[in-house]
Amino acid sequence: MNTPEAVSRFPLEWPMGWRRTPANKRAFSASFSKTIKDTTGKRQTKVTGNEATGRLERQIELLGGEGATLSTNIRLRLDGRPDSRLEDPSDPGAAIYFRFKGKATVLACDSYVRVADNIAALAAHIDALRRIERYGVGTIEQALAGYKALPADTAANWRTVFGFGAKSRPSADQVDTAYKTAAKQHHPDLGGSDMAMAHLNRARDYALAELEVR
Repeated sequence: MNTPEAVSRFPLEWPMGWRRTPANKRAFSASFSKTIKDTTGKRQTKVTGNEATGRLERQIELLGGEGATLSTNIRLRLDGRPDSRLEDPSDPGAAIYFRFKGKATVLACDSYVRVADNIAALAAHIDALRRIERYGVGTIEQALAGYKALPADTAANWRTVFGFGAKSRPSADQVDTAYKTAAKQHHPDLGGSDMAMAHLNRARDYALAELEVR
């Protein structure tokens, strides 16, 4: 997966404005198991983080998504995948950031207590969205429309973050100028916070990625 610089794989960057699942409401069991064959026959076992990530990568590829970054609170192996040998963190959420036909898109899940199950849920959700087009009822663009129209305070809606019009197409220099102006207000050394700066950094990268794709 091609990683946008401003979105960290670790620790988790949960999309701003995306609703969280209370810890006491997260499910302990999920239907994202795998089948194993051995001398005793077939049996079901929990999907690992590595297997769930593989499923998600495959679904992003089939969808036609680009520049995908999976962000979680599980430390990474050398190949960049979440290390399934580690214990699940107190916040098991997973968020997948990617571009679909040049548009910044994000999906996130924290419905389960295991990170692997949340990653597998993202993969299953994308598969379900793809079926909409296969059945001839609608298009993937329509299915993803709600995920593109993120709340105004999210990094993916970079035009609002930097004060540009909804249909404007600023230059890279204009984006950079707007970023520097905002950074003077939100940098932690100037009274802002690390979270606010991470938001600005991600918004700038989404902006430059979209302007480059089109």
